[in-house]
Amino acid sequence: MPETVTIRALHPTDREDWADMWRDYLAFYETTVPDSVYDSTFSRLLGDDPNDFSCFVAQADGGLVGLTHFLFHRHAWKEESVCYLQDLFARPEARGMGVGRALIQAVYEEADRQGAPSVYWLTQDFNHTARKLYDRIGKQTPFIKYQRP
Repeated sequence: MPETVTIRALHPTDREDWADMWRDYLAFYETTVPDSVYDSTFSRLLGDDPNDFSCFVAQADGGLVGLTHFLFHRHAWKEESVCYLQDLFARPEARGMGVGRALIQAVYEEADRQGAPSVYWLTQDFNHTARKLYDRIGKQTPFIKYQRP
């Protein structure tokens, strides 16, 4: 078990570990994306466009053990932008060690740094393990998601 978890921005050399973790994350949600989406997403994560997603990774014992993708966007009800945390993943061997909490905290701190008053995210109702964490560090809202079929 790693003793120290470090949260940092994604580096270009993280491509293989990042892709492995994102693939596992997508598999949990029973979906896949083409290789071209891995390429475009990784490129955007490393870019400097403030309208693109950003990424923090968790590192322990010299390897990556977690990731989060997040995005700042405008909100019609606020003058400031808000932060959407889209993806959060910890490798199975690193779960229960505070990786998810540390990644969310890093997003909270980045939101504060950028003056975003809100950080929000979605999860599946069956994601019971993660929801135990979310219930401690966030507030469940009454909104129900709909999307185009």
